[in-house]
Amino acid sequence: MLIAPTGATRVAAVIGSPVRHSLSPVLHNAAFAAAGLDWVYVAHEVMPGSGAAAVMAMRTLGIGGLSVTMPHKQDVAKAVDRPSASVQALGACNCVYWSDGELVGDNTDGDGYVNSFAIATGSSVAGRTVSVLGAGGAATAIIEALGRAGAAEIHVWARRSESAQAAASVSAVASVGPIDQVEASSLIINATPVGMRKGPNPQGIPLPADLIRKDHIVHDIVYEPRKTPLMLAAGQRGATVIGGVGMLVHQAAQQFTHWTGEPAPLDVMSQAITRRK
Repeated sequence: MLIAPTGATRVAAVIGSPVRHSLSPVLHNAAFAAAGLDWVYVAHEVMPGSGAAAVMAMRTLGIGGLSVTMPHKQDVAKAVDRPSASVQALGACNCVYWSDGELVGDNTDGDGYVNSFAIATGSSVAGRTVSVLGAGGAATAIIEALGRAGAAEIHVWARRSESAQAAASVSAVASVGPIDQVEASSLIINATPVGMRKGPNPQGIPLPADLIRKDHIVHDIVYEPRKTPLMLAAGQRGATVIGGVGMLVHQAAQQFTHWTGEPAPLDVMSQAITRRK
């Protein structure tokens, strides 16, 4: 049950354009309620080019925390007082929080991925050869975090080679190669929108199914639908499959802790997404 707002209620918000479809209010309001915190989380439609102004509004209004989605991640990264090492590497920020009177920018996508993988498998990405399909913001954040977490090699594939090169540049152990490099990997990560409900190719998979082996772990960060075409195809070939809800929850959990200083109620957040679907 949500706590009724008071004069002391802290506000956190997600900014983006579009943003009304965001599941972040579901996640965070459930977490605030479970933790008994007098916080509320809302969505603000912020037009392109106004990300820095939203950070200034955070200062003016005393907003407790921001989640940042497209198209504002780059502008917000430049507007915070102190960017984290990940934000400096990526040039993109998806979370802003207060620390000692300063606004700190972080990017929780990559660590959210690494943490979700560890929980789902009971193992680490350290020492693994990984193939990342995609070169967008989420893919790049994952590549950077995989490198910090000790991945041995990261093979990056994208339709546009220049995009793949840019994504690979954030980690010393990442390189660009053809799609069939997945055969040398133990972990395949889909960080493209292929297979996403209401996406550009909702029935597709991002690689030929015959490249998937039963000893692969196939992790699709798409979370709608819960079982993507890639997950179904990989499961039919005997591979271990993981969906995208875990990454969604873990990147949000890290934001929750940045804002409140409290451990995030992961089970409650996962249940909130499950009920929402």
